[in-house]
Amino acid sequence: MRTPLMAGNWKMFKTPAETCAFFEAFRPLVQAAAHCEIVICPPFPDLAAAVDGARGTRIQIGAQNLYWAKEGAFTGEVSGPMIRASGATHVIVGHSERRQYFGETDATVLKRTIAALEAGLTPIVCVGELLEHREAGKTESVLCDQCRHGIIELDAQQFARIVVAYEPVWAIGTGKTATPEIAAAAHAIIRREMRSRYGAGAAENLRILYGGSVKPDNAKSLMAQPEIDGVLVGGASLDPKSFAAIVNYLP
Repeated sequence: MRTPLMAGNWKMFKTPAETCAFFEAFRPLVQAAAHCEIVICPPFPDLAAAVDGARGTRIQIGAQNLYWAKEGAFTGEVSGPMIRASGATHVIVGHSERRQYFGETDATVLKRTIAALEAGLTPIVCVGELLEHREAGKTESVLCDQCRHGIIELDAQQFARIVVAYEPVWAIGTGKTATPEIAAAAHAIIRREMRSRYGAGAAENLRILYGGSVKPDNAKSLMAQPEIDGVLVGGASLDPKSFAAIVNYLP
C-alpha cells in the first residue's frame, strides 16, 4: 500500500514571518492526519522558519529546486547538501515553471535528481504536457519522453527513493483541473513506463502525485482514484485552512 503524500508548493510567496504564522495556524489542523505524509516546500529564505515551524510534528519540509554541484562558483544557486543541512528532507525537481521560464530540460532534471539523492533528499520529480500536446493527442508520447530522458537513467536503488508528480501544464494556475479520470490515465501511463524499466514491484511502489489547480473541493475525488497517490498543491497550499482541508480529504 502506497502512503499518500500531500505536498504544498508555495512558489515565490511568503516571508519568514508569514511562514511562522502559517505553521502556527496549520499545525493544530493536521495534528491527527496520520493517513498521509505532509510536505511543505517554501522559498529558500523561508526554509529555516519552516523547519522550526514543523519541529515536533510529522510535517516535512522541502525546497523548490537545487543545483547539481555540491559547491562552487555558481552565484545564486543552492546545493543539495545546503538544503539538507537546513533540515529539509525533500526537493521539487523539474517543475513546469522551471522548464517554462528557466531553461530546465530532461537532462538537467536528471542531474538535479541524482544530486538530490546524493544529498539524502527525496526528489519530487515533475512531468507533464502542455495544452498543445494534449490537444494534438501527444500526452502519452510527451510523458514517456520525459520519463525516459529525465528519470529512467536512474538505477534501481535510486529509483526506489524518488516521488513523481504529474502536473499538466495547462492545469497549473489556470483554475482548470484534469478530471480525476484524466489524471489517473496519465498516472497509469507513467507507471507503465516505469514498469517496463524497473519491473512490476518497483513501479507499484512508486508514488505518483497529481498537481494542477488542486483545491479542497476536488481533493477527495482525485484521491479516490487508485492511481493517484497524493497531490502537489500550489495556490491552495498558501492558506493553512485550505491546505489542511486538502490534507484531511478523508470522509
